[in-house]
Amino acid sequence: MIELVVLDIDGCMTDGKIIYTASGDELKAFNVKDGFAIVQWIRMGKKAAIITGRNSTIVARRAKELGIEHCYQGVKDKLATLTSLCESLQISFENVAAIGDDLNDARLLKSVGISFTPADAMHYVTEIADVVLSKKGGDGAVREMIELLIKQEGLQEEYLSRWL
Repeated sequence: MIELVVLDIDGCMTDGKIIYTASGDELKAFNVKDGFAIVQWIRMGKKAAIITGRNSTIVARRAKELGIEHCYQGVKDKLATLTSLCESLQISFENVAAIGDDLNDARLLKSVGISFTPADAMHYVTEIADVVLSKKGGDGAVREMIELLIKQEGLQEEYLSRWL
């Protein structure tokens, strides 16, 4: 049973573009469909975490907005961070799903129960992932991942009963 989803930001929850304004502000675009699925996952009693290599106030804001309690930024060793998180939550790696798109995600993806990559992930990463999604990063890939997990876990009725 998957209890925790681990999310990368740039290239998974966003399209990977980082835009700077003339005044130095950073801009990122998040997909509302991804956010909706993350919130529903959490409402079903599951957990979500962000583990990302960059630091951004935008990411902290998005995590708070979605109710993601575990947000780690500026991470150089994503697997070590996940190991510590799993120990504190008393969750084994086999109960973790993760999405990543680049080489800095590879060790983490190889360690979890089920790993996902967006359709436009680096080819080295798609070769090691369990599932290559049909959606690109920032274009609903996280939603696709969560809905696949919901189906796999037999949670569709609970997921849909809130809305249908």
